[in-house]
Amino acid sequence: MPSTKNPSDRFLPVTLALSAPALAILFLLALLHQIHAGVALGGGLAVLAATGLMIRKHMAELMAAETLARSLDDAAVPPLTVPQQGWVADLASDLARLRTNWSRELRTQYAVAGSHETVLDSLPDPLLLLDEKRRVVRANLTARKLFGRDLKERDLAQFLRDPEVLDAVGTVLAGGPGQEVPFESPGSVMRIFLARIEPLPVKALDNAKALLTFHDITALKRIEQMRADFVANASHELRTPLATLSGFIETLQGPAKDDAEAHDKFLAIMHEQTSRMTRLVQDLLSLSRVELNELTPPTSPVDLRELLQSVTDGLDLTAKSKQEILILSVPPNLPRVIGDTDELTQIFQNLIDNAIKYGRLGGTVTIEARRIEKGPMTMGSEARQDCVSVTVVDEGEGIAKEHLPRLTERFYRVDTARSRAMGGTGLGLAIVKHMVNRHRGALQIESTQGVGSRFTVFLPRVSDDGQ
Repeated sequence: MPSTKNPSDRFLPVTLALSAPALAILFLLALLHQIHAGVALGGGLAVLAATGLMIRKHMAELMAAETLARSLDDAAVPPLTVPQQGWVADLASDLARLRTNWSRELRTQYAVAGSHETVLDSLPDPLLLLDEKRRVVRANLTARKLFGRDLKERDLAQFLRDPEVLDAVGTVLAGGPGQEVPFESPGSVMRIFLARIEPLPVKALDNAKALLTFHDITALKRIEQMRADFVANASHELRTPLATLSGFIETLQGPAKDDAEAHDKFLAIMHEQTSRMTRLVQDLLSLSRVELNELTPPTSPVDLRELLQSVTDGLDLTAKSKQEILILSVPPNLPRVIGDTDELTQIFQNLIDNAIKYGRLGGTVTIEARRIEKGPMTMGSEARQDCVSVTVVDEGEGIAKEHLPRLTERFYRVDTARSRAMGGTGLGLAIVKHMVNRHRGALQIESTQGVGSRFTVFLPRVSDDGQ
């Protein structure tokens, strides 16, 4: 910072400092009685006066040069007025050039640092720079979104509690080679990362000693798991209808070869089993697609009022075949939700169709949409605030409490025979669950035996500014 002292504040100290040798000699001569004390006093005053006169004209210039030198690190200070000639002017000119070059270099370094920060924030993978004490020195934008905004100078263990990752970081900081460790990030949608820890060859100015990056391998792991699940589930679920078809074909080729009545009966059963296999394969493919896209939430606004009206209109004939009544209740000012129209249609088609199938003959299926202040905790802090809920209520037999936690598992059926008789594949609610997860919503299931069941879907709404 520039000096705030006035030149007159330093005039006397500087004069005394420069006059000190001569004053000391006069004092010593007076002490040895070589000269009279009055003469010594007069001589001292004369020395002070002469020294003051000599430095007075240069004092302001020296102070200006000092102020300029002190302001080298402050580009906001305006240039000072200095003499046009003399050594002070030359010094001031050199200092001014130094200050200009220094300011230019600082601007360049700030621009480079800003460019580096922009590059780091543009990286799709989370990135952390750590010092030797495992504290975060720098975090890019993706890392801040994953772990939280305030990461700087926090210990890694405060927000990442995976023991294997922490051990690998400790090994690298202790001088070991780079490490790779897979770990799972908990949340409403589980993500799998490959953590890479590499030592920096040269300690950075911000004391960064190691680089920690996270590569999202969730999609790859999901593809591997889906392939294995598809083969296992398909082989298990297709075994029975294929065995049935094989048996009927052998019968038609053998004992019932010329039996027309048996032909009609067996062909009807074979058609039913073939239709069941077709529905099963379609549901398996649908489940695989939604699981693959689960990490990418939809962003489009959807009008639930129109969508629910369309779904209920399409299922009205199904309901009438069971003498059931569909009642749709949607307020006119219901806000739009953030979603995918096709997936939301499938979600509510599945839920309403199930309510009709398992509802009471001649009963009522109610679909109610409304705006609520806060959704379930599983939605996340932002999505659950001021969201929208859609509840489908039937008047069926209800479901025992012990079955409720497992209803969204693949191929889980409360009553296997009844489900298959109604054409169910055991995948409908699993598909609903994953689609709701993709929408960053939540699914709640409540049921009372002898009364009926309530399936409620919570969805984040479009904000008032349309974002």
